[in-house]
Amino acid sequence: EPVTVVPSTPWGAESYAHLPWLTSQWGWVSVLDALFPPADLKLQKMQRADRLLPVLLGLLALSHGGRGQADGPQEGPGAEEVSPSLQIAPSNAAFAFNFYHLVASLNPGSNIFFSPLSISAAYAMLALGARGDTWAQILQGLAFNLTDTSEPDIHQGFQHLLHTLNRPHDKLETRVGSALFLSQDLTLRPRFLNDTAAFYGASPFPADFLDSEGTTQLINNHVKKETRGKIDNLVSRLSRDTVMVLVNYIYFRGRWENPVGRHVTKPQDFHVDENTVVKVPMMFQDQHKQWYLHDKHVPCSVLRLDYKGGARALFILPDPGKMAQVEEVLTPEMLRRWSSLLEKRSYSRKVWLYLPKFSISGSYNLDQLLPRLGIDLFLRQANLSGISAQENLMVSKSVHKAVLDVDEIGTEAAAATSFSVTLFSAPRIPGILKFNRPFLMAILSTDTQSILFLGKVVNPTKP
Repeated sequence: EPVTVVPSTPWGAESYAHLPWLTSQWGWVSVLDALFPPADLKLQKMQRADRLLPVLLGLLALSHGGRGQADGPQEGPGAEEVSPSLQIAPSNAAFAFNFYHLVASLNPGSNIFFSPLSISAAYAMLALGARGDTWAQILQGLAFNLTDTSEPDIHQGFQHLLHTLNRPHDKLETRVGSALFLSQDLTLRPRFLNDTAAFYGASPFPADFLDSEGTTQLINNHVKKETRGKIDNLVSRLSRDTVMVLVNYIYFRGRWENPVGRHVTKPQDFHVDENTVVKVPMMFQDQHKQWYLHDKHVPCSVLRLDYKGGARALFILPDPGKMAQVEEVLTPEMLRRWSSLLEKRSYSRKVWLYLPKFSISGSYNLDQLLPRLGIDLFLRQANLSGISAQENLMVSKSVHKAVLDVDEIGTEAAAATSFSVTLFSAPRIPGILKFNRPFLMAILSTDTQSILFLGKVVNPTKP
C-alpha cells in the first residue's frame, strides 16, 4: 500500500475525522465555536479566522490521505474523480516525446528504445532533494508546468502511478523502481529519506566509490536482479571521485491477447533503407481481426495490439520513405488521437498482418542528454542541499538502458531508466499490413494512461 505523508498539525489529522459530517450538520461557525470557544465574544470575528486555519489544515491532511490511497472509495459531493496518476500523465507524455526527438536528432538512422516513465520517476524523486533553480530545472525539464501542477500533486501522482503499475497481476508483470547509490561519507537529510520512501518506495544504497570495481558490481547486480536478468552491465568505469549514481529501471512482460502460432513465422526481407535489406523472422497473423487505421494526412498506418491484463502496443508504420515526415508530427496529442480512434469498432478489420520478431536495446548517458532539455544538475553549481548538507553535491553519472523482445507470445521489455486529421477506415476486404521497413512503437499502460516504452525500429537485426 502507498505511504501517505500528511501535514503536521497541533492535534494530528485524526482529530478531524468527523469534521465533514459535523460541519454539514451544524455549520462552520458552530463547529469552530465548539472546538475553540473564545474568552470574549467581542473577539469572535477576529479569532475565527485564526481558528479556521488549523481546521483547514486538518481537512487538507484528510484530503491528502484519501488521495494517497489507490483503491480507497471517494464519497460526497465534489469528490475528486481524476486519479493522481492521470493528473501527471500529460506531462509524462510530453517529456517522452521531448526525449525521443532529442535522441532521434542525435542518432539518425539508429534504433531507439527507452522508458520515459522510468526516467521521469527517477528524476522527480531526485527533485525532492533539489532546491532553488535546480529544483525548478528538474521539474520543468520533465515537462511539468509548476503554475498548473503543484509539487505535492506531482509526487502524489507518481506515488499512485508506481503503486498501480507494481500491483501484482496474474496476466501482466510490470516492475518500476529507482535507486540512489551514494558515498558512505554522505549524511542524508531525514526528510529526503522519508519522502523518497513515502512517494517512490526507494531507499539510498551506501557505496564505497574508492572501490570502483566492487561498487560497479553492486549497482549492476541490483539492476540485473530487479529486471529479471534483462539489464546487465548497466554502469562501468566509475570514477573514484564519484559521490552519487542514479539508476532507474522498469521491467515489463506481457502476453498478446491473440498470440501468433510459431509455425507461421518465416524469414523475410526487411528494408532498412533503399540500399540495405536484411532477413528477419516475420510473424504472420490472419486468424483475428486487427485494430488498425491509415491516416490520410500523416502518411502512415497505425496498428493496435492488446496485451492481456491492461496494456497495449501501438505500432506506427510510415509509408515508404516517410519516416521523417511522420516523426515531425509525432506528439502526445497525435498518439492520444490515434488511441482514441482505435477504440472504435469501425477500425477493427480483417487483415493479413506481418510483424517481425525482434530484440533491440537502447543505452543512454542521461548526464549528457538531459542538460539539452534544461535539466542541468550535473554540475557542481547544482543545488542538491535537500539531500545532504555537504556542499558541492552533484550527480556525477546517470545512465539509462532499455531492452525489448517481441515474439509470437508477447513482449518482454526492461529499462534501467493540435493536429486535425482525416482518417480512412480500414478496407472491408482483407488488406495487408506488413512491417517490413522502419517503424515506430509505443507500449502503453491503459490503467494509468502512461507511456511505458517508446522507440523506433530501424534495423531489427541489431540488438
